[in-house]
Amino acid sequence: MQKESKRRLRVLVAKVGLDGHDRGAKVIATALRDAGMEVIYTGLRQTPEMVVQAALQEDVDAIGISILSGAHMTVFPKVIALMKDRNMNDVLLTGGGIIPEEDMKALQAMGVGKLFPPGTPTTEIAGYINDWVATHRHF
Repeated sequence: MQKESKRRLRVLVAKVGLDGHDRGAKVIATALRDAGMEVIYTGLRQTPEMVVQAALQEDVDAIGISILSGAHMTVFPKVIALMKDRNMNDVLLTGGGIIPEEDMKALQAMGVGKLFPPGTPTTEIAGYINDWVATHRHF
């Protein structure tokens, strides 16, 4: 009797804009891989359009954006709008970086998932993605 293989979660990790600090994004990408997820890391200086197009092409379950530049109130709304335009309603948009609490709340009200500040345990991030996908996506 063959065991049914379970599809691994696919997560796109991106750095949007001119923010050139990608150490945290690489740490998260590695941690998500270690947690059993397939990770696509887009590298530095991506546009919101490039991120959403890559997410569509890669058929991801989640997009994680790392942002340290202070442009979070521009980047996340643009990405969520592009996702909605492409009916990506069952794809999680999450991320982290230097984002004030009040901005996190405003972004979540727009449809962005939980956002993580520096120092968040990677197991917490992986657990959140796993739980969200299990609740919102059906394979």
